[in-house]
Amino acid sequence: MGLPMLEALRDGGVDAMGFDVVHPGPRYATTNIMAFAPKLETLFSVVRDEEQTDALLFDTQNLMGTAPNLRRIFICSTLSPRYVRDLRTRIPDHITLIDAPMSGAAIAAEDRRLSFMLGGSDRDIADATPLLALMGEHFHHMGDFGAGMQTKVLNNLLAASHTAMTRLVLDWADEAGLDTQHLLNLIETSSGQNWLASGFNTIEFAKHGYAPDNSIGILVKDVDAALDAAPADADTSLPKQVQATILQLRPRTS
Repeated sequence: MGLPMLEALRDGGVDAMGFDVVHPGPRYATTNIMAFAPKLETLFSVVRDEEQTDALLFDTQNLMGTAPNLRRIFICSTLSPRYVRDLRTRIPDHITLIDAPMSGAAIAAEDRRLSFMLGGSDRDIADATPLLALMGEHFHHMGDFGAGMQTKVLNNLLAASHTAMTRLVLDWADEAGLDTQHLLNLIETSSGQNWLASGFNTIEFAKHGYAPDNSIGILVKDVDAALDAAPADADTSLPKQVQATILQLRPRTS
């Protein structure tokens, strides 16, 4: 999702540059951290997980040490809310932190209609909105820093359950000899309507099986993030069953 976000910023007139540890991408992206960090003022972090966030900010790339002009960080990855809140104690106070996880999958990033869940002060969010508006359509200020991420993991817990149950329903429909597309058309106008079913032909991972490094694997990680932020007395059996079901998904051909 990072590349279409970068392209949206550049198309909006922002002098933006991308960094990726593996893929250099277009001419305005690099795999060389020292070509990226020295002039960096605002960072959109769109890495996969906490480990990669630590590598980017503190360890391998160490932007805390290699980006002297850095003044603002948007945390756009879906991470544990506990981890995100703890970032405030690890990052110097002069750097503004905004948690800005987004929803809509790659197709929404490409169409520049992402939904952002935001955590930060009113002033910080107001200052950030013009940049975010280049990439998205919906902006939900949920509270102080960390509140956006708390909202995102709850949203993704629902997305994970939609994925698990929609795929189960389609598998059962196959066994019953039903036409999949006719069933999806029915679901779209009926009480079973949900995000995955509605976007089944456009969401890039809708037909994928589980793999640790694909988007289905990210859903498993996101359920872990939600579980990490669960209330102390919460019954977590249903989220864990959803996660177990996703781990068993196999690719679909239709």
